[in-house]
Amino acid sequence: MITPSGAECVYYYEDLQRGASRRECRAAYDPRSAPWQPSDCGRCAVPGVLAANGSPHLELRMTIKAGMLGFGRRVVVDAWCTLHGPITGDVRVGCAACNAEADALLHRALD
Repeated sequence: MITPSGAECVYYYEDLQRGASRRECRAAYDPRSAPWQPSDCGRCAVPGVLAANGSPHLELRMTIKAGMLGFGRRVVVDAWCTLHGPITGDVRVGCAACNAEADALLHRALD
């Protein structure tokens, strides 16, 4: 679905039919996160990560951190591979271990 910021995101949901006004983000949240607001979609990296990385083993957890006195919000996205654990480095590239396994499989197939 298209977010309020104009990006495609599988975690965003809205229902505005027949007078309803329901907007929500269904990404996994850190329990200590600030409540989600539609304006957070403009600062969120999740649509870019999902567009760049199509791994079925990718899990994303979003944390919204409110700034001092409630001004300035920040969206932090943590990525996990369900097979190998936390992803370090660029999340858009994905899990280094999964990428190495895919490269090895490709090399065996081409030899």
